[in-house]
Amino acid sequence: MSLRVAVIGAGPAGIYASDLLIRNEELDISVDLFEQMPAPFGLIRYGVAPDHPRIKGIVTSLHNVLDKPHLRLLGNIEVGKDVTIEELRDYYDAIVISTGAVRDRDLLIPGGDKSIGAGEFVGFYDGNPRFERDWDLSAREVAVIGVGNVALDVSRILAKTGDELLVTEIPDNVYNSLKDNKAEVVHMFGRRGPAQAKFTPKELRELDLSDTIQVLVDPEDIDYDQLSEELRRADKSIDLNCQVLEQYAMREPDDAPHKIHIHFFEEPVEVLTEGDAIVGVRTERQELDGEGGIRGTGKFTDWPVQAVYHAIGYRSEPVIGVPFDHDRNVIPNDGGHVLNEEGIENSLYVTGWIKRGPVGLIGNTKSDAKETTGMLFEDAAAGKLHAPKYPDPDAIIALLQERGIAYTTWDGWYRLDAEERRLGETSDLLPRERRKIVEWEEMVAHARAVPQVP
Repeated sequence: MSLRVAVIGAGPAGIYASDLLIRNEELDISVDLFEQMPAPFGLIRYGVAPDHPRIKGIVTSLHNVLDKPHLRLLGNIEVGKDVTIEELRDYYDAIVISTGAVRDRDLLIPGGDKSIGAGEFVGFYDGNPRFERDWDLSAREVAVIGVGNVALDVSRILAKTGDELLVTEIPDNVYNSLKDNKAEVVHMFGRRGPAQAKFTPKELRELDLSDTIQVLVDPEDIDYDQLSEELRRADKSIDLNCQVLEQYAMREPDDAPHKIHIHFFEEPVEVLTEGDAIVGVRTERQELDGEGGIRGTGKFTDWPVQAVYHAIGYRSEPVIGVPFDHDRNVIPNDGGHVLNEEGIENSLYVTGWIKRGPVGLIGNTKSDAKETTGMLFEDAAAGKLHAPKYPDPDAIIALLQERGIAYTTWDGWYRLDAEERRLGETSDLLPRERRKIVEWEEMVAHARAVPQVP
């Protein structure tokens, strides 16, 4: 049986799903991988801090998947606008949605609308063309609300010097903003205790590697109840986190010019402002209730800061023509099938963060893809998939060309990649492996450039 599948979203979730589809030995499956951006790799390219080359090494494995036959990348296409879901049904036996989560959840406290979503800052320093090019880094004291890996990344980038990051792939505009960064003190706030923090141990340890940064924890914040101790015994990562935090709590302040203070049991309740300017964050001290929760103590503290970032989670955005749960910010599903009010949407599937919410690591993404593609395989074997009206692989290309859509391809990524590497090697500031291109149209132009014949 031959099948054609459209996968929407060329981040890790979409690429893993595509790989499982084309590797199926019982079905002859070809995949078109649609991506809104001109370049693939999603969160790995635009959501990982530039000083995390180990994590960015995941691109190598994703790259190997996209090199495979039976997989075709079609970038710079916004599904729902350039081509609709209903139109795609005419060209494919099945559709898998893997558009991820890139927008920030709102900080719902008084003054919270004055704070900045961490995703906005991540989009800036990762050179995402959909985000700001310049950034106000004039605040000397900064608050970061959240105790997960994104909060660690934001805090570390705020505390590092521009020159420290110049060895990475940051674009020139990002370096020009970061080199004038005035931040000296970063306060991270978490409402629960050390055992409930969502860090991964390696990222927590890496927070303290720079000679210009010292991480500090108040010894009074190292507190565990019986349930917290049980968490430590049951989960090695939690125990390692607690050990690192305990080491941070044992040290005295040194002469490092940038300090990151990690505060536990401090729940932000208000962003303090004077006019349009942020002047502080008010927190209420919390305590463990012995039942897995916390309770307020009625003790409030005002922390002087001039900027506030909130790293409290990402949210997915709806895909036009697809059911969406606006309370949970996911596509309703049964583990793989998209659900509508009547039941299962025929031949429509979902995987990744838009399926389960923005939680978990790469391993979870692989598990998601396996669950979703497993359902698709079962439906194909049972004859439940609908037959496309235009099964010829060239038919969708003809439609895109007819509409004048400047789509990019995998060959185009190779051209864009080569140009970014050339820019890195020839950089006036510091030669390095790559310098990321930021402007959308410039990315498209390089990707669609006509190869020069020797």
